[in-house]
Amino acid sequence: MGFRNNLVASLLALGLAIPAAGGAQAQSITQALTNAYEHAPDLQAALLSAKASAENIALAQAAKRPVIGASLGGSYDFSMATNNQWSDSETWTAGLSYRQNIFDSFKTEAQIEGARAAAEAAEYQIRNTEQNVLLEVVKAYMSVLSDRQMVALRQENMAFFRAQLQSARDRLEVGEGTRIDVAQAEARLAQGEATYRAAQSSLEISQATFQRYVGAVPGNLDAGHNFARLIPASLQAAISEAEIGHPAIMLSKAAIRAAQAGVDAAQAAGGPSASLTGSLGTSYNTVRGGSGLNGSLGFSFTVPLYSGGSIGASVRKANIEQIKSEVDAMSAYDQVRAAVIAAWAGIQSADAQISATNASVSASRTVLDGVVQERDLGSRTTLDVLNAQADLTTARESYITASSNKVVATFSLLAAMGRLTAADLGLNVEIKSAARYTQAVEDVWQELRSVAE
Repeated sequence: MGFRNNLVASLLALGLAIPAAGGAQAQSITQALTNAYEHAPDLQAALLSAKASAENIALAQAAKRPVIGASLGGSYDFSMATNNQWSDSETWTAGLSYRQNIFDSFKTEAQIEGARAAAEAAEYQIRNTEQNVLLEVVKAYMSVLSDRQMVALRQENMAFFRAQLQSARDRLEVGEGTRIDVAQAEARLAQGEATYRAAQSSLEISQATFQRYVGAVPGNLDAGHNFARLIPASLQAAISEAEIGHPAIMLSKAAIRAAQAGVDAAQAAGGPSASLTGSLGTSYNTVRGGSGLNGSLGFSFTVPLYSGGSIGASVRKANIEQIKSEVDAMSAYDQVRAAVIAAWAGIQSADAQISATNASVSASRTVLDGVVQERDLGSRTTLDVLNAQADLTTARESYITASSNKVVATFSLLAAMGRLTAADLGLNVEIKSAARYTQAVEDVWQELRSVAE
């Protein structure tokens, strides 16, 4: 018994030392989330996509703003008469042009509203992507941590089987054991080595996934956190909070607004439109001299009579897309509610499993100690000891899995509620948002100032 206790203590110390072998510094869940938020390519891509979507606002607004241009040109003319008399001249022109859509049945206004709604949806997509990334980080974090514990546990298991194999061989030499005991111990050791190699392979995969999201190799990990404080006291409260603020739901609402604007724009295409044009310029010819100023001002008013069916098709298509956006919103509500309920149930299940497996580990330890003593007294066999050790190992593995599931379920619930964001978690990062960029692109004279500079 003394040998076994010392062996377990030394192997546990070895298992705890495994994460430090890589030389990496300690990493809490908060640190991993912070690093991932600043590193994740998916999040950066969502931000760039939102900025690109914001530019559609400026493109839509351009349709109702004047288009003013300046031009400068020149030409060289020459001729030769039949009497071989040569003549030539140069002409230079300069002018300004003006064109503006002054009425289009409010089509432009609808397109601007649609672009703004789409930009808002893209902003919520950033938050949705942010939640997905942070949840994957937590899963990767707990996968590494649990796989390390599995490696240490199975390494300890192998050491126990080696000790039992040596004990079986010693007992055989003194005539107290059988070759069957030795063979059973050898088979169990071989099985333990296989499961140990499998645990190592799983750990390598988990570490690679961790590095992909966090941008650094995992160091000494600790599952402790205080984010459970963000979870409300009841399931209904969690569902209500999710329905109000989950980015997927907010995104679907913005998509409905964009679709409604699309219907308005399609209907406006069948209405009248009016535009204003003007020009002002001068020219100078080296022979005839200057021509002074010349200009023009034009106005047009058009009413579409027949468009080959394109207007009607556009309206029907826009109506269908609006209905689809409403159906998508209903689906988003259902998915969010289901995710909240599943995560809430996951936490309850993990708590029950932790309690049950903790009791199972304690009982299995007692059973193993008793079986070892009975084997030493001759009333139990080596197989009984090996089976008792297997039961203890299974219970400890179940406890590791349940503890990991509890943490993942907690963060899954935060994500289902829409609260797994850098702002809600209080991460020390600059929040990624395209809101300021969107405000900048709505500046009427931004392009003109850029040209002037």
